[in-house]
Amino acid sequence: MTTFNQLQLVLFDANDISGLIALSDSVGWDYDESEIRTVMMSGKIFGHKNAVGKIVSSAAIITYDSNLASIGMVIVHENYRGLGLGKLATQKCIESVSEHTEIMLVATKDGEPLYKKMGFTTVDYVHKYLTDNYSGAKNLASNDYTIEDFNERDFADIVSLDAAAFGDKRSNFLRNRIKQSKQCIVVKDYDANIIGFGLSILGPINLILGPIIAPDSKTASLIINILAKDYNGKLRIDVPYGHAEFIKWIEQSGFTEANKPPVMILHAEKMPIRNNTLYAIAAQIFG
Repeated sequence: MTTFNQLQLVLFDANDISGLIALSDSVGWDYDESEIRTVMMSGKIFGHKNAVGKIVSSAAIITYDSNLASIGMVIVHENYRGLGLGKLATQKCIESVSEHTEIMLVATKDGEPLYKKMGFTTVDYVHKYLTDNYSGAKNLASNDYTIEDFNERDFADIVSLDAAAFGDKRSNFLRNRIKQSKQCIVVKDYDANIIGFGLSILGPINLILGPIIAPDSKTASLIINILAKDYNGKLRIDVPYGHAEFIKWIEQSGFTEANKPPVMILHAEKMPIRNNTLYAIAAQIFG
């Protein structure tokens, strides 16, 4: 029988990536090396190792530029459940930032009761959509703007757009995410001002679409179509609550809603102020 004196709560580093991938695989999640490296470069991952050094739990916290952080990757190996390891690792994440930092997370069904006990409250929902049969889109072309591949000179404008959409600047995370991306595109108006952008991330199972920032649902749909149209595998997109027109379009394009997990927050009573231009989040771990 496993006891606490056989387990050690640690901060993971690059040497632990293979063990974290194995932990993810054990519960059917699809974290790979590039994703875990982005998480580590953007925040911290804590968890437990057993007496022989095997990783048996994890929880990650991503810190953003001002007063917001996001928790995710909360995993406990099935042989070590019931010991409170998930709570301990999550609490370590919380303690690693200021007590005034607002902390958000997207909860799994199993994790939601734990987070409620820890003081998190539900403030929103995310629609998780999947497809392996994207049908493409028609009549989305517009003369109102141009689409270009990301250039380093675009970075400051992307950070500003993302901050208004997400509710906090996250320059370090975006730089890491863009480096990881399969494709990053920007939308420019007549005056060459960037008004939107989108990323695709190639994972071991899905091509993840997000974040998607756009001034309206038509532009968001165009970004999705450019990122997805030549990809023949499985696609995933996580859409914040409140984009009914956009959701109708992605369902018509072959996506099916898999679930609608709650967004929960600690040290705040509501979501950070957003301007309704975030059409897809980067991933649930990043809020």
